Amino acid sequence: MKEQKRSLLRNNAVQSLMASLLCILIGLLVGYVVLLLINPAGASEAIVTIVKNFMTYSRRNAQLKYLGSTLVKTAPLLMCSLSVLFAYKVGLFNIGAAGQYVVGAGASLYCALAWNMPWYVCLLAAVVAGAALGAVSGLLKAYCNVNEVISCIMLNWISLYMVNTLLTQVKEETSPYTLTLFSTNPGALLPALPSFCMSWFNNNQYVTIAIPLSVLVAVAIWVLLEKTKLGYELKATGCNKFAAKYCGMRENKNLILTMAIAGALAGMGAAMLFLTGFEQWQCTQSSIPGMGFNGIAAAFLGGLNPLGTILSSYFIQHITNGGAYVDKTMYSAQISDFISALII
Repeated sequence: MKEQKRSLLRNNAVQSLMASLLCILIGLLVGYVVLLLINPAGASEAIVTIVKNFMTYSRRNAQLKYLGSTLVKTAPLLMCSLSVLFAYKVGLFNIGAAGQYVVGAGASLYCALAWNMPWYVCLLAAVVAGAALGAVSGLLKAYCNVNEVISCIMLNWISLYMVNTLLTQVKEETSPYTLTLFSTNPGALLPALPSFCMSWFNNNQYVTIAIPLSVLVAVAIWVLLEKTKLGYELKATGCNKFAAKYCGMRENKNLILTMAIAGALAGMGAAMLFLTGFEQWQCTQSSIPGMGFNGIAAAFLGGLNPLGTILSSYFIQHITNGGAYVDKTMYSAQISDFISALII
């Protein structure tokens, strides 16, 4: 029995799970201490509220509806975490998932609002735009030996201002936000889940096929990395590109392909959010959306495993949404972001 326990504890998956759970507990504990320092009167209630999120509502219908809203934002976060994870498995740090997410949002919304394209074309446009931006970093890495972190950071800001400029052509006249899909092009909205599934979320109109699709993509990425020849070659290139070249692998092509796939995942994540109508793009924003950076957190908290990122993405989005329910007269909603940072 003792030998079985020891062998279980030596298992990499078990160790990764225990490490993640320990980090979560420590993050929540330190977050609670910070709440105590700010205002001890409501600290216990605030930390419980963050953890409960939509469970703070007493009515079951409301709980189900806001569970759906949490899952709506979990889908793009999962895609961004897969983007970071995929590149990291090949020895690259894709901090450019944020920029790839931005161009995915820009491409999908412009196709939807300016050209009145159907949802599947808009989704494909987001994938292509993200892949193209990722491939730029891959090309610079492969042929100019430019560190992907530097090129990705620079491209993040270029992408933001480029998309802001592009989407001013399809924004509302009296606000900095883009036109709504519901009123402009309902055909660009992602299809809703079957009616029996929608009843689980109290018919939340933003719950779409993006949720199960993101899970299927996570499974596909796991299969690609762990069960295919291409996945082996990509990981081998990441471990040692010179050895990979010696074995006959095309290391430059693999680097470019890796960044293109990573970019496609992040771009697709943006379409999974904006093509639900859940959010509108603000054309005057001067900061990059946090979804791409939160994807880094979810990837590492999930133990750099595509299946683990499903749980970690949900958890991070769960406590992020939970921060919106704390008493604003005592604490800032960003306390949940602080806890997420502590966990990482």
